[in-house]
Amino acid sequence: MKIGGVEVKGPNMEILVLPRLEEDIIIRAAAVTSMKEFNDLVPEPKAPGIRTKDGFKPNINDETYRQQTEHYNSQRLAYLVIVALEPSEIEWTRVNISDPSTYLEWDEEFRTAGLSDVEINRIIMCVMQANALDEDKLKAAREVFLLGRAEESNESFGQNTEPQNTLSGVHVN
Repeated sequence: MKIGGVEVKGPNMEILVLPRLEEDIIIRAAAVTSMKEFNDLVPEPKAPGIRTKDGFKPNINDETYRQQTEHYNSQRLAYLVIVALEPSEIEWTRVNISDPSTYLEWDEEFRTAGLSDVEINRIIMCVMQANALDEDKLKAAREVFLLGRAEESNESFGQNTEPQNTLSGVHVN
């Protein structure tokens, strides 16, 4: 597929290099293009409520519902991180993408491997950058695009020299 003559070759990708004495760790994060698999595996919690003459009234302040929603959102973020990091070819020991009960183990696996809180936060930021278009990125892309347009308009599309003869063949002074 092309958009405006530019071939789209997959999702956005971000790269993070974590320096190590022996060998640097390369983290690749790709934008997650669909949350369908997560939605199929983990149903969104439903608020309890009561039926009234006006219909069903959900109680979104129910403590159990709030805890379930918080857990659901944590699993959703963990899924996003795990899937976004697939290009990094991480060999998880406890995380299994087909088992939602293991999703929240991802950061503990990083800690066990020896990554610091700062490095884990950098990984999370890398995942977020791959999955978002912040205003700074959009502004930089716009400036590059507009600079290219300005350079194109500065080019001359006419003749670079004066003609020696007119169209009728008469010599020009």
